[in-house]
Amino acid sequence: MNTLLLDSDDADEHARLDDVIGAVERAFGAYERGNAQMPAKSYIDLPQYNGDFRSMPAYLDTGEWDAAGLKWVNVHPDNPEDHGLPTVLGTMIYSDPETAFPLAIIDGTTLTMKRTGAAAAVATDYLAVDDATSLGIVGAGVQSYTQLEAISEVRPIEEVVVADKDEGRIQRFVDTYGDAFDVRAGSIAEAGHCDVLSTVTPVEEPIVGREDVGEYTHVNAIGADAEGKHELADDLLLDARVVIDDHEQCTHSGEVNVPYGEGVLTDDDIYGEIGQLVVGDLSGRDAETGVTVFDSTGLAIQDVAAARVAYENARESDAGYAFGMIDTDAR
Repeated sequence: MNTLLLDSDDADEHARLDDVIGAVERAFGAYERGNAQMPAKSYIDLPQYNGDFRSMPAYLDTGEWDAAGLKWVNVHPDNPEDHGLPTVLGTMIYSDPETAFPLAIIDGTTLTMKRTGAAAAVATDYLAVDDATSLGIVGAGVQSYTQLEAISEVRPIEEVVVADKDEGRIQRFVDTYGDAFDVRAGSIAEAGHCDVLSTVTPVEEPIVGREDVGEYTHVNAIGADAEGKHELADDLLLDARVVIDDHEQCTHSGEVNVPYGEGVLTDDDIYGEIGQLVVGDLSGRDAETGVTVFDSTGLAIQDVAAARVAYENARESDAGYAFGMIDTDAR
């Protein structure tokens, strides 16, 4: 029995977004039903390298399939300038839950982008207006690409407004998607008055206020993934229907972590978790809903779900590089 190695190109091709979105939605549902195990993300801090490692294991059983895996990922902000490497690098080990055999080793960086976009798409499907055709994006880095690609799977997006201080990033984004969408540069307020807004920045001082978003805008808050990060102003969060992916992670390192830690925002101000919408315990958008916010920290169950999609699709296509990492004759 062989282990399948899937590099970034393989992961990109076979972790197809429509499949990943469906798998991530099932993962949220399994987690809400108690059919998943996801220990807290553990950190190894490396201040001497201005970086850290994070380990993210998970197991889930959707009722249709079960899956297990571990993502080993980092954040090293100096990588691009000092080493010509991405800030975030990830490796995914995807295992057979029954035997623990390592079925695949997959580029976790690509999977992270796919599952992050997929989570935003799931939230958008439950919380955005049905006829949403415009998408605003604040922050035109690598995550912005899968935000557009994934959200356009669940809503008929036509117009895209991108805000970023780096004009080069905006131009690259426009060059990439200008033929498929009506893409233009704009201010944060112009982006925020779209039907859907995704914020994908690492800021620690809020850059999007209540006045910057429309009356019925749905906001995917993606950028906050560590304690102290904070993209949305407190008045916006307090005025919105706030849905989170996981209470422990979000209150520690998600978009709500700063106001929650200060007592400005409490559990009473959090509508619920995305899994509650998926299983039907809470409604998504209704006639009385105004602004909605999805606080996405990224869960290990999402990585495992995306890994299963990549592995199954690659196996069906006879893709990737199969190698004998384990001596199956050993006893």
